[in-house]
Amino acid sequence: MNRESGRTPLLRAVDLRKDFPVAGSGGLLRRPRTSTAVDGVSFDLHAGETLALVGESGSGKSTTARLASRLIDVTSGTVLLDGADVTRATGQQLAQVRRTVQVVFQDPFSSLNPRHTVERIVTAPLRYQGRAVPGGARAFTRGLMERVGLNPDHSERYPSQFSGGQAQRIGIARALAVRPRVLVCDEAVSALDVSVQAQVIDLLRSLQAEEGFACLFIAHDLAVVRQIATSVAVMTQGRIVEAGARDDVFDRPQDDYTTSLLRAVPRIPAEWDAERRERAARRAAGTVGTR
Repeated sequence: MNRESGRTPLLRAVDLRKDFPVAGSGGLLRRPRTSTAVDGVSFDLHAGETLALVGESGSGKSTTARLASRLIDVTSGTVLLDGADVTRATGQQLAQVRRTVQVVFQDPFSSLNPRHTVERIVTAPLRYQGRAVPGGARAFTRGLMERVGLNPDHSERYPSQFSGGQAQRIGIARALAVRPRVLVCDEAVSALDVSVQAQVIDLLRSLQAEEGFACLFIAHDLAVVRQIATSVAVMTQGRIVEAGARDDVFDRPQDDYTTSLLRAVPRIPAEWDAERRERAARRAAGTVGTR
């Protein structure tokens, strides 16, 4: 994707493949069978852009995100970060990857240590990397909490004392603590209520405008994708079957699978939407109940 632009991508994946062993298929004298989760996936991601990987459950999109962020090793293929090959990075090179790429996970409560306060959670990436916390842990945490829309006075609270949407904001604050250049959101809003989803999407867009990071956004909800993505790659059975600018993919799909995904998106009938807008206009004018 986007290879014709001439710009060096911040994150590039080239022919990524990931095979997992099939449980119980191996033995003393035989190698276990494998199942291919990702097969020949390539994409480019530039600074300030959001690439959405979409597809049904089991399509390989989350595995692709983990490969690209070096949370798991590839079976074959190449991951380039700012032009450098980090596919087999270890030691200091892998530590640098962790400074550059951060992940926001699907379930905020399982990704946050329930025994740690918000302050300890948010500053953990810096401490693990042996870096000083700018301005001290308390002030640093309060500043980040304010940026993600949380009450900074709650920095000593624990994850269980927050709602799902608030907990996800803590996860976003933790990811932003090291000022990453790439943010990977792995189904980061799928576990949230619709209204909270919209709030978190707005937050991510606002933070991206401020920080300029690239975002790899994993989702199966196409309505959410249309709100945040600049480009879209559609995956099924471990492969990308269609990729392009967001509006091109949504308005002029080329692959039958993409078309079937779009047809499955619930749509509000035009007359319902018109009535909803009319009622909203009457409420704004203070004439609810009149015609």
